[in-house]
Amino acid sequence: MDIMEKEENKRAVTWATLCHVGALSLYLGIPFGHIIVPLVIWLIKKTEFPFVDEQGRESLNFQISMTIYALIAGLLSFALIGFVILPVLVVVHVVFIIVAIVKTNKGESYRYPLTIRIIK
Repeated sequence: MDIMEKEENKRAVTWATLCHVGALSLYLGIPFGHIIVPLVIWLIKKTEFPFVDEQGRESLNFQISMTIYALIAGLLSFALIGFVILPVLVVVHVVFIIVAIVKTNKGESYRYPLTIRIIK
């Protein structure tokens, strides 16, 4: 692999990693930031880097899935079980994102578990 290919690969890995890191913006108080940030990065860089296309879709599908699960848990709060499920979802959300960040930063593809594949 020559220097140009390595540099191009490094840029792809960086942008793909940012798709996952951006999902943590929800915890900075940005409403729907967990979906908006990866969406913007994916839309801008998906044609330039196939790795960003793959990881951006993966991040978006997971964020959308977790949003659906959180809405269901919120509704289940009326039956009191949602109060148990919501904190578990938050922990699962953060842990899976951190795992994705670490794997993607190494240049490895990561597929989130518990994900509804909405964006193909």
